[in-house]
Amino acid sequence: MSKFQRVKSFLAGVALLLLILILLAVPESGLSIVALILSLSLVFYGFRMLWYYAKMARHTVGGKTFLYQSIIVLDFALFTFSLIRISTVWIMIYLMGVFAFSGAIDILRALEAKKNGAPSWKLKFISGCISVAATIALFIIGIIFREQTILVYGYCINLGYAAVMRFVNAFRRTAIVYIQ
Repeated sequence: MSKFQRVKSFLAGVALLLLILILLAVPESGLSIVALILSLSLVFYGFRMLWYYAKMARHTVGGKTFLYQSIIVLDFALFTFSLIRISTVWIMIYLMGVFAFSGAIDILRALEAKKNGAPSWKLKFISGCISVAATIALFIIGIIFREQTILVYGYCINLGYAAVMRFVNAFRRTAIVYIQ
């Protein structure tokens, strides 16, 4: 990881901590803010993938997959934008699905890294398991208490964990020797 990437990871962690403070300040409208942030990040990611396709990937083998992925991500962004005006129950269900999917992807990546012999698969596996377990716990607590603020607090905990992992990755020593 280069110095710029380390600084970028550290600043992303600080931004996540600021987002946590904003969400904790207004937990009543927190789910709408979360849905807005999620949809905006999906829009930016979709357009970034579309830009990459237009500039480089269309000239490579398998480049059309970037086009298809960008269209799917942009569709999810529009779907999330439409959820903001609908009831908060659907936002909660959608948010729990995103949490569970993210944790499952982390677990699958860790198992693939283990199969390839990478030494850092354990941290990613534990991170995915914690994310999936927290999602299940938040879903059960959300059903029992029927409170959206509990899910906002759970999202803040998940964001805090992501911020800590960004800080850890920013300060972790790189296992690859760089030639300078």
